[in-house]
Amino acid sequence: MAAPKPEEISFPPMDQLQGLEYCIDSNPSWGEAIALGFQHYILALGTAVMIPSFLVPLMGGTDGDKVRVVQTLLFVEGINTLLQTLFGTRLPTVIGGSYAFMVPIISIIHDTSLMSIEDNHVRFLNTMRAVQGALIVASSIQIILGYSQMWAICSRFFSPLGMVPVIALVGFGLFDRGFPVVGRCVEIGIPMLILFIAFSQYLKNFLTKQLPILERFALLISITVIWAYAHLLTASGAYKHRPELTQLNCRTDKANLISSAPWIKIPYPLQWGAPTFDAGHAFGMMAAVLVSLIESTGAYKAASRLASATPPPAHVLSRGIGWQGIGILLNGLFGTLSGSTVSVENVGLLGSTRVGSRRVIQISAGFMIFFSILGKFGALFASIPFTIFAAVYCVLFGLVASVGLSFLQFTNMNSMRNLFIVGVALFLGLSVPEYFREYTAKALHGPAHTRGSWFNDFLNTIFFSSPTVALLVAVFLDNTLDYKDSARDRGMPWWVKFRTFKGDSRNEEFYTLPFNLNRFFPPS
Repeated sequence: MAAPKPEEISFPPMDQLQGLEYCIDSNPSWGEAIALGFQHYILALGTAVMIPSFLVPLMGGTDGDKVRVVQTLLFVEGINTLLQTLFGTRLPTVIGGSYAFMVPIISIIHDTSLMSIEDNHVRFLNTMRAVQGALIVASSIQIILGYSQMWAICSRFFSPLGMVPVIALVGFGLFDRGFPVVGRCVEIGIPMLILFIAFSQYLKNFLTKQLPILERFALLISITVIWAYAHLLTASGAYKHRPELTQLNCRTDKANLISSAPWIKIPYPLQWGAPTFDAGHAFGMMAAVLVSLIESTGAYKAASRLASATPPPAHVLSRGIGWQGIGILLNGLFGTLSGSTVSVENVGLLGSTRVGSRRVIQISAGFMIFFSILGKFGALFASIPFTIFAAVYCVLFGLVASVGLSFLQFTNMNSMRNLFIVGVALFLGLSVPEYFREYTAKALHGPAHTRGSWFNDFLNTIFFSSPTVALLVAVFLDNTLDYKDSARDRGMPWWVKFRTFKGDSRNEEFYTLPFNLNRFFPPS
């Protein structure tokens, strides 16, 4: 038998991911685009409901307060997504709520001056205003780093090798939002996981009028089936004598969102009253803004690949971070109880549907704004049990992580230096946050526990984030360890042409601003 040729056992690196039906600037038909946009809206509901559902009761808020916060968060998500897709990176990314802000927000909730307020409603309002003030001040970090192009300068130290652990852990780092949540109600979670994989992968060649309907709308179809099944279990009394926690995770009538939601309510700035400002709160929140910046950088790189675009040039990435800072400022002004970051699950859905169209994401932003104003209808969709979303996350977070690993094709993985950097950064990126999580669960405070609460919040927030730890380790090692002789091994010859806007002719097609705005903001 003849020896195999080199091209038969290896695959040439590809600038753009192949196999997508629609890339960033090609669009499906209007009917298909609207259905796909609705699918992205449904997926974004998971985080938009989960964060307020956890935080509002801690603040002394009622179900009515929770519904208002969910509506406000969705409304601002829609605005931020439109701003980012029109004027920011222009990548098809949903800008949603972020778990990175949980640590400083919980610290504000437990502030002694706020905890001492006896009236629950007054405590809720005062805590909300304190969070708003901290978000408004902290947003300046991303606005300054983005619009001054300082983040573009920082990104010159990033290589394909250094980005692998960061992008991979944008997905892998969220493992605790996946199967651990599915396990809280396996009779709903596991059928959802199996059905979603079956529709999106095994039955993807099933065509209706030349449209792979099961692959394209796997999320909508499987959620509809499992939600109906969960409702049947609830109505038949299957959970009547089960523990409270099981009922909360399995029942379809436990969210109390529909009964508490108004028919029509338009969120507006300062709706909770004037924000209050505290230097300690703001400093802790700045760490969350830095974490959001790093996680979004990884997610933007993943989104560009899943939209079949070239990696965003440094100034485009920086421009996107500037607009994301504006988004966090809007979060503070409206009172959403969370900052902004790229929604990782929606990035994964680009790959699952093989549709990376920008228009689809802009339509989903329209749905967010529309259903946040029509409270009852939005609350109906928002009452889908979390377990159903967690099952989908198992697939979509893994997909984003694998996109990070795909950047290894541009590096030399026969180099011991590269193996060391990737391995150590990936391991510490998972291990350090896990230590911080376990310590916090046992001691009820983070490992950083000094008299300065702002200092504690800053350190605990940074080291709770897997992509942030991975970036610190990978970029440090990559730029200090034999870096002069390893440019080719690190993938720099491939990376360098995408650093500047004019370095590759395709950048103009993907990242030029609309309405001829490049005349006023010429690319660097």
